This record gives sequence, structure tokens and C-alpha cells, in this order.
Amino acid sequence: MSNTVLHATDADFDTQVLASDVPVLVDFWAPWCGPCKMIAPALDKIAAGYAGKARVVKVDVDQNQQTAHKYHVRSIPMLLLFKGGQVQDTSIGLVPESKLTQMLDKALA
Repeated sequence: MSNTVLHATDADFDTQVLASDVPVLVDFWAPWCGPCKMIAPALDKIAAGYAGKARVVKVDVDQNQQTAHKYHVRSIPMLLLFKGGQVQDTSIGLVPESKLTQMLDKALA
């Protein structure tokens, strides 16, 4: 696991994500989810590549049900891109790294 990927909880989601001054790609995941494990290396790479420009934050839906419910997470992995505290884009399921970088590039444009 990368040390550039952050982890948020129900308690600190607002601070880590909504109050961020850079775009935040949030990965709603669970340890038992196969596709979540498959997308993790791409998220590690993105977190390193966008360091200082954007953040990647993971939220374990089993441990943080309040946040998952708030954002209507019904299928994982579900990735939400936040900018200025608002959801700007959404991706559900296992998607190529290029789709996620496009989401971030659009938010940074």
C-alpha cells in the first residue's frame, strides 16, 4: 500500500476531503472486494503522480457506513472526485487508470 494514499473515516472525512484545497479522488472500498484490490495499484500510482496537485483518499465502507450512506454508495469500488467540497465526477466499478486521470485532469483544468 502506498503512503501517498490517505485513509479517511466518518470522523475526519470533512477535514480530509471536503475542506481540501486541492481536488480529492475518494475511493469507497472494502477489504473483501476483489475489484477494489485490483484498482488499488492504479490509485497508488495516481496518488504519487498527482502529489501536491490532488489527493487520493480511501474510505472503507464497512468501517465508515455513515459516509458511505451519505454519498449513496451502493456498489464498490465507487470513486467520487471532490473539488471545493462538492462532488464533481463519479466512477463506479473497475475502470482503467486513464479514466481516473481524466477525471483529475478535468478538475485541475
